Amino acid sequence: MTRLPRALTFISVLVAGVHCATGYAQPYPARTVRVIVTYAPGGGSDILGRMIGAKAGEELGQLFVIDNRPGGNAAIGTQMIARAVPDGYTIGVIDTALTMNPGLFTKLPYDAAKDFAPITLIASSPLMLMVHPSVPVKSAQELIALAKSHPGQLTFGSAGAGTALHLAQELFKVVAGIDAIHVPYKGGGPAVTALVSGEVAMSFLTPATIAPFVKAGKVRALAITGEKRYPGFPDLPTLIESGVRGVDAEPWWGFVAPAGTPAAIVDRLNEIFVKHINAPDMRQRLVDAAFVPVANTPQEFAAFLRADTIKWGKAIKGAGIQAQ
Repeated sequence: MTRLPRALTFISVLVAGVHCATGYAQPYPARTVRVIVTYAPGGGSDILGRMIGAKAGEELGQLFVIDNRPGGNAAIGTQMIARAVPDGYTIGVIDTALTMNPGLFTKLPYDAAKDFAPITLIASSPLMLMVHPSVPVKSAQELIALAKSHPGQLTFGSAGAGTALHLAQELFKVVAGIDAIHVPYKGGGPAVTALVSGEVAMSFLTPATIAPFVKAGKVRALAITGEKRYPGFPDLPTLIESGVRGVDAEPWWGFVAPAGTPAAIVDRLNEIFVKHINAPDMRQRLVDAAFVPVANTPQEFAAFLRADTIKWGKAIKGAGIQAQ
């Protein structure tokens, strides 16, 4: 082979390599993004993941597919997020359980402080103290009196051990001086079903998941957490107004990626999610569903997670709840 054909062959291989490399340098995302939700369908995590994910997918031209992975006190889905390939194609919706669980469990299958790359805090929400209509009470104080007269007999449902719904009830038990049986479910949706069917007597639930059943008369609302009344139920008193202080367990939700996900991808996802959370139509949808929109930077969300973990560690110890 002469020098000229050798040179042409070399150039051809080089050009082919450049084309090959260029083919891989596609803008993110180039395929479907899986969004792991650590609870069953129907709860706050599922609702928010679908609402925001759908908008992000429309703008980016790729599907954001919800993958519900309930169970294990949210640990099953959370572990899947932590162990996913950190390439931006698996992210997750996490909630208050991430910062509560370290104080509730002596061993977890993930490191809440190291295994995640925070993207943005989505929203928070108050909680409504609910009972099934068969429970003969119409106020928080009447419920406390009933529970005291029947210690260890009333049941309360939650979205799982270590969730805000669970901790709210545990704090309620401590400050009210009552004893009740905890029945954990695999998400807010199943917890709502359990209360509506009468499988459990009471529960703390988000307005987003329970409001339709309140309006239909299938459950009874007694009070709501927070310092102010909720505009959607202006006649519903706060727990503070009802003489019950110290039940400060409002849930929150956020997007995270596995630790090690490139910063450029985290920033891109943050940009898209924040844009749609702050969009006037989406903010109104969130408010109408009783969520309080947040939307912040990855750095702000990381600082929030650190502070919330410390807060719940102290609150859990102060309530005398033993880690399992």
